[in-house]
Amino acid sequence: MTYKIAVCDDSSEDINYVTNLTRQWAQKHHHTVQISEFTSGENFLFFYEEEKDFDILLLDIEMGEMDGVTMAKKIRRDNDSVQIVFITGYSDYIEEGYDVAALHYLMKPVKEEKFFQVLDRAVEKLQKNEQVLILETGRGVVRVPVYQIRYVEVRGNYVTIHGKEEFTVKMSLGEVEKLLDERFYRAGRSVIVNLTCISRVTKKDIILDDGSDIPLPRGAYERVNKAIICME
Repeated sequence: MTYKIAVCDDSSEDINYVTNLTRQWAQKHHHTVQISEFTSGENFLFFYEEEKDFDILLLDIEMGEMDGVTMAKKIRRDNDSVQIVFITGYSDYIEEGYDVAALHYLMKPVKEEKFFQVLDRAVEKLQKNEQVLILETGRGVVRVPVYQIRYVEVRGNYVTIHGKEEFTVKMSLGEVEKLLDERFYRAGRSVIVNLTCISRVTKKDIILDDGSDIPLPRGAYERVNKAIICME
């Protein structure tokens, strides 16, 4: 597989440095990469309108008129799979990165070992995002990317899979559970939740990042929190 990577920074020196590190990482791990370089957020977005198939974005935050966070928010409107890594000389922006589900922040000057680790994580997430559930529905066979599934709930002999769309199929929760990976946790007899989508856990419920409220069975609070910690 070829990984398509964008490096965006208003410093040509930093672009060259990050690009060279990326090539070294690719050579070390025998990855094939296609690297595109951009000197501004506006320049990238103009190109992105025609080619939206980037896998990894390496973005400087402090750039000209459009900063990296603003640029990332525009991208996230229609792309939730691209891996975004911010590169910055300041730590003040870290909280803003949660809004765009940034994979990581790298502080300048970027260290080779840490940079390689972050790219390894990006590739691991991209590979997970390739996994799909193939479901038989009343509308025919559909393919649902696993990473898009927020939670699964059962009612009687049917389960409803909540993602970008909702699909109800005749399956048991146990059958669905076997098809999912370590991102998912069975929070009770009737629900499986994507741990990466959890915003907050209370004694009574799980709140997802889209506002969904999932009742939490009695005694499950500690187990859910432990699952989240182990996931991280």
